Amino acid sequence: MFISNLTHFLDEKGNIAKEMYKEGREMASFLALIVDTATKVYPTPIKISGIRCLKKKCLGTIEIEVDKANEAIAWECTKCGEAGRISGWQKTKWDNRQ
Repeated sequence: MFISNLTHFLDEKGNIAKEMYKEGREMASFLALIVDTATKVYPTPIKISGIRCLKKKCLGTIEIEVDKANEAIAWECTKCGEAGRISGWQKTKWDNRQ
């Protein structure tokens, strides 16, 4: 399980930092996409998000749910079970809440 704080991937302007290895930028983009998708319908869970799993050769899609107690965004692949929790997403450019 990946436990991620989105702000750890961002530069001082709130963008995904360019001074990162390719894998880190890919993970940051994946997490930002999950936050963007989750907050468009916040706090409703998204059973089928349309986001493909980040794991190579996996054909699963990502299920998303926001934990109302601490606002962490939980995600899990429907095929391989890869999963994680995202914190630190509030007030980022991918936070679509009104």
